[in-house]
Amino acid sequence: EILTKSIRPLPDKFHGLTDVEKRYRHRELDMIVNESVRTTLRNRSTIVREIRDVLHERGFMEVETPALHAQPGGAEAKPFETYHNALGQPLTLRIATELHLKRLVVGGFERVFELGRVYRNEGVSTRHNPEFTTVEVYQAYADYTDMMELTETLLKKSCVAINGEEKVEYQGTMIDLSGSFRRVTMHDIVQEKTGIDFAAISLLDEAKKAVVEKTEIRAGLLEKCQSVGEVLNLCFEEACESSLIQPTFVTDYPVEVSPLAKPHRSKPGLVERFELFVVGRELANAFSELTDPIDQRQRFEAQAAKKAAGDEEACGVDEEFLEALETGLPPTGGLGIGVDRLIMLLTDSPSIRDVILFPLLKNN
Repeated sequence: EILTKSIRPLPDKFHGLTDVEKRYRHRELDMIVNESVRTTLRNRSTIVREIRDVLHERGFMEVETPALHAQPGGAEAKPFETYHNALGQPLTLRIATELHLKRLVVGGFERVFELGRVYRNEGVSTRHNPEFTTVEVYQAYADYTDMMELTETLLKKSCVAINGEEKVEYQGTMIDLSGSFRRVTMHDIVQEKTGIDFAAISLLDEAKKAVVEKTEIRAGLLEKCQSVGEVLNLCFEEACESSLIQPTFVTDYPVEVSPLAKPHRSKPGLVERFELFVVGRELANAFSELTDPIDQRQRFEAQAAKKAAGDEEACGVDEEFLEALETGLPPTGGLGIGVDRLIMLLTDSPSIRDVILFPLLKNN
């Protein structure tokens, strides 16, 4: 009995489907002939379910916020632009879910999360896809240290769910997720790798001179820096980030590169923020959230000035979010994890396209 007609032959069973472009473009064939692809995609589903289970067990409510935004915000990224015919207004696809989720905390939902797609009109690489999955989590009466503990738990439980232990081999390197992850400030890791003590530098020209003398960072990159904090962040990204192989929380970022984070309680000029790095890649980003509407407006206006000067990734002033902050946001910890990159790590996948069911490709 014939159940359905197939008029196109499958790839050779012995040699399989090996053409990389064809594998990604005809994903259904890739799934049929490559068992490892099906295993990776099943593991993706398991990891996503484990993330949800951990958060539900801790009393977080899953929500869905708008994908169409009148004002992009919550990250520094170039958005995709569209137009709503009936309303007669331009809109963008969301670049982050952050601002709506914090408005929910203002509204009385003290533990919320959203696991879904965001869209950024940026380049494509083994680590970047224009649409990708994140999970953002917000907890009232918490701070960035609480988010560190939650991040460790999410990674460990996800790893155990598919690998049976808190260790995973990634591209030949064993990554140990057991125990507490290393914690180091951005100042300390930069001084460790370059010998530059930014805590002792207060002038922009002095900071740039030190970087030129002690690193191989291109002068063209330094020209874009308008403050000592921006030079420090550039120095970290160019000289330190790729060396962080085992799980490492890098903490206490400059305020200039953290427009949504609360000022550090004891370190002027810094904010309570961390990013988690594994195999030289950022996996998570978290803050003690900024709750002061006056400070937030000033930071938004600084971002808007950068946007007006030609920075396509800078955000503008979101008046609706500022009005919500004026109503009152309780002390809140916020966390964002790149789900695709996490799945890459836990499934030993070298490219983000390997863990996305149908990655975006350029037309033939």
